[in-house]
Amino acid sequence: MLRTPKFVLTGGLALLFLFPLAWASVASVSPQAGTRQIDGWGFGNYTTLAHYQAGIGQYLLNSAAVSLMTVAFTLAVSLLGGYAFANFTFPGKNVLFLVTLAILMVPYATLLIPLYVLLNQIGLQNSLIGLSLVLTMFQLPFATFLMRISFEAVPKDLAESAQVDGAGTFRTLWHVLVPAVKPGLITVGLFAFLAAWNDFITPLVLISDSTKLPLPLAVANMRQQVMGIVDYGATEAGVVVLALPCIVLFLALQRHYVRGFMSGALKG
Repeated sequence: MLRTPKFVLTGGLALLFLFPLAWASVASVSPQAGTRQIDGWGFGNYTTLAHYQAGIGQYLLNSAAVSLMTVAFTLAVSLLGGYAFANFTFPGKNVLFLVTLAILMVPYATLLIPLYVLLNQIGLQNSLIGLSLVLTMFQLPFATFLMRISFEAVPKDLAESAQVDGAGTFRTLWHVLVPAVKPGLITVGLFAFLAAWNDFITPLVLISDSTKLPLPLAVANMRQQVMGIVDYGATEAGVVVLALPCIVLFLALQRHYVRGFMSGALKG
């Protein structure tokens, strides 16, 4: 009896979050006036999406490149930063960590214009690498925080035993501590991927070349059709294509994701 309210609540929340995606999925294959899928059910809207401007393949490649670079940069910096904050003592350590966390309170949209000017000065404006670096900067405060608590949850005896056996600092980090904080790394990587994959404002400001647009911006541009006519079928198809990788990744990594949050990434 006590579980019934829990099941009702969780079921209601699941329906609330799944309904928009289910509706978009049905709308993308259902017949609609003004779309390529006028009669019957099929994938005509996906055909329209596939041939929109540079093609969906190019937009998917752009999004994948930006997301993977953002994940790689975020993991590399937050791993080293979290390890340093958790295992070393140096002057101003706590102040520096608080300043890092304080960046979370700054609306990232206010930083885009200065970053645009900076990227233009170093030759990375309108480039996927520059976009990845900016997205990495936005992810680093939370990622560093999570990696710090992940390293702090690892028993100190684990690293000390490795050092007694002759392992250096780098070898201890790579072969002993990194496997122990794997759930934390997966959580950071998943967060970075989802943020980069779904981001709209940052590429809108930093990317001007239509062939370098990520998928969210390309899908949004599909609404800007001639004479105010919007191809809703193709737009819904774009939403489905955009959502699928996120759903697959989350379902595949959800166990590690939960462990990274709930247990400090302590390896059992």
